[in-house]
Amino acid sequence: MIDLVISYGLFLLKTLTVVVAIVLVIVAVTRASQGDSEQKGHIRITNLSDRLKKQREEIESAVREMQSDARPSVIHRLRSRSAKLGEIFKKKAHKRDEAANDPVEEISEKPVAVVLEFKGDMKASQVANLRQEINAILAMTPRPDKVLLRLTSPGGLVHTYGLASSQLSRLRDAGIPLTVCVDTVAASGGYMMAVCADEIVAAPFAVLGSIGVVAQVPNLHRFLKSREVDVELHTAGAHKRTLTVLGENTPEGRRKFKEDLEHTHVLFKEWIRARRPTLNLDEVADGSIFYGSDALKKGLCDRVATSDDVLIEWMHSHQLVGLHWHERKSLAARLGREGADAVMDRMEDMLARTDRDFTRL
Repeated sequence: MIDLVISYGLFLLKTLTVVVAIVLVIVAVTRASQGDSEQKGHIRITNLSDRLKKQREEIESAVREMQSDARPSVIHRLRSRSAKLGEIFKKKAHKRDEAANDPVEEISEKPVAVVLEFKGDMKASQVANLRQEINAILAMTPRPDKVLLRLTSPGGLVHTYGLASSQLSRLRDAGIPLTVCVDTVAASGGYMMAVCADEIVAAPFAVLGSIGVVAQVPNLHRFLKSREVDVELHTAGAHKRTLTVLGENTPEGRRKFKEDLEHTHVLFKEWIRARRPTLNLDEVADGSIFYGSDALKKGLCDRVATSDDVLIEWMHSHQLVGLHWHERKSLAARLGREGADAVMDRMEDMLARTDRDFTRL
């Protein structure tokens, strides 16, 4: 029995060694390929006006054919024609998708409106793409007449959403009108981005607001103490570490942590006040959320509509051009970057929990 346990233990150790070795190789290759990642991307351009126009023409053509054939004596012909129409739609849709993804070769004489999209997570990971897209817009000659951003975000880390908001402010500083459309949610850090716009358009049940700051820190000190495990934390600077995960938290540490939260909230409100001076922050800056219709009454948005409504409205007066930063990844990056980053993030979380920033918008 002992020999079996020893053999099984050695087998597990060998397996673990192989897995760790593979992960380290993937991480090394991936990290090496990240240095020049910014040089491997490019802007994808989509002719949105042409796409919307073709969709409208196909539907109108199909409806006209159906109406001309919709006679009682020839109803049976609709069944056979519907199959043919299905094939026609498939072919046209395939050609339309290919054409829509091609660069816009000819721009009409209408003024240009650029359309962007931002889908935010906790870390606002798409901010790197947003930076490149904003750079491309500011480099255009002549510059676009206006920009529309389809924004979806429930908020996240303070510093990353602060950077995303700063990127949008570059458009405002350059005098390019920005419209932000919120179809589902732009709360907390997402709303911090939205207020950079000249106009905020929200769907009737889109979630706006949540102007507040939250922080959550688990503490295992009592658990470790009951098992006679001591944790030593040494700092240079009284407030270098206020609350910890493993060590004993003090009233002074809690006071300072709460003070930092309040200060972040003040900065958040000042950012909003500078961009929406007519908004009564005393009514809405307590962390509450508001749906589109109520948000309009409170002044959190400027009108209620969907982004599709705005695009259809704009297409009559503007050439709609979609911009999206696409990063070309190497084979090593495609195979291992996501997995390696996930493993490294997990290992870093386990090894440095006391250094984690739990504060978020």
